[in-house]
Amino acid sequence: MIRIAPSLLSADFSRIAQDIASIDAAGADYLHLDVMDGRFVPNITWGPKIIGDLRKLSTRTFDAHLMIVEPERYVADFRRAGADIITIHYEATTHVQRVLAQIRSLGAKAGIALNPATPVSMLVDVMEDVDLILIMSVNPGFGGQSFLPVALKKLREARDLIGELNPACELEVDGGVGRSNIERVVEAGAEVIVMGSSIFGAADPPAELRYLRELAALAAVS
Repeated sequence: MIRIAPSLLSADFSRIAQDIASIDAAGADYLHLDVMDGRFVPNITWGPKIIGDLRKLSTRTFDAHLMIVEPERYVADFRRAGADIITIHYEATTHVQRVLAQIRSLGAKAGIALNPATPVSMLVDVMEDVDLILIMSVNPGFGGQSFLPVALKKLREARDLIGELNPACELEVDGGVGRSNIERVVEAGAEVIVMGSSIFGAADPPAELRYLRELAALAAVS
């Protein structure tokens, strides 16, 4: 089943409660929360306090994507704030397996994200510790970037790896996905699709979410 994860980074924070309510009503599956520290990526977003406040606005799965160095220092804070899935970057910590185990010990699902230049093969030895693989289809740090076609190849490779070593693992894609390519990412194996500006930049975000879901569902059964 395809799951749609609107990225709140692209929402209007002057009316965030209304934006969350509208995409909840439209059937968003996850709410994607991009956490940036100004070190791993050049941008800075929010910390656990804001996520804790947003948690009061929705019962949807909170999908926290930590684009921060040394995530092991903060995962407990994000779990206490209400994150259900905590995804770290392979490139952001020395002891990947240890941090994944730490996330699971806190009762959250453990995700691992790969930058565009990091090969999928790097995950072979941690597949038993992973609940979600996130393939970045842009270089992380900013919303509104163009989709990098190499992500399609990496999605297919990740799908094969999941099938071989951990069939319960989810496969997520993030960056530059919208009407023009959502069918291709589904055909390549993605089942959780993060979209920010493609949804919140539309004239009617709930209607756009529903339309994108229809496109993804058609691709999934073709």
